Amino acid sequence: MSDAEQAGNGVGEAGQKAVEPAIFAPRPPAGGGIPVSAWVAAAVVVLIVLIGLVLSGRHKGAPAATDAQPLAAYAASLPLSKLAMSESTSLVGGKSTFVDGHIKNTGSATVTGITVQVLFGNLEGNAPQIDTMPLTLIRTRQPYIDTQSVASSPLKPDDEREFRLIFESIPENWNMQMPEVRIVGVETK
Repeated sequence: MSDAEQAGNGVGEAGQKAVEPAIFAPRPPAGGGIPVSAWVAAAVVVLIVLIGLVLSGRHKGAPAATDAQPLAAYAASLPLSKLAMSESTSLVGGKSTFVDGHIKNTGSATVTGITVQVLFGNLEGNAPQIDTMPLTLIRTRQPYIDTQSVASSPLKPDDEREFRLIFESIPENWNMQMPEVRIVGVETK
């Protein structure tokens, strides 16, 4: 047999069957993947997990940060005084507004965290803008004012400290009056 005849009938030089290129190989049988029952079981598990997450997230959480909250029970033991406002502009044109003040712990517990709400009144007499944030204590004043969390330096009974609240945006219609600062959360140890 000539080489052309051997190539035509698929027999090689030593009488062995020639290997066909993979692109001409027959397709594997369809449906040889993951069984449908496995996909259905996986879908049921995912559905159960999603339902569990939705139901666990439905508990009544903390009020929104923009809703007025009641005063914390320990707030009466943390009087705020000497409130003063200032502002500064950055080199890129941003403006920050500060509310500085003095806080004293007149209670018997050591305070490790304070959350305040600051209510900015407006010219129209509408509901005020409410910002909720942690109160930060002034750590140093030189060469610039540096603040730290109350947890970093807890307020022991009879301790007095200065604090600073920083605002990057104030409402355009703010009435330019000192905002009301309310203590709505206190952590003690």
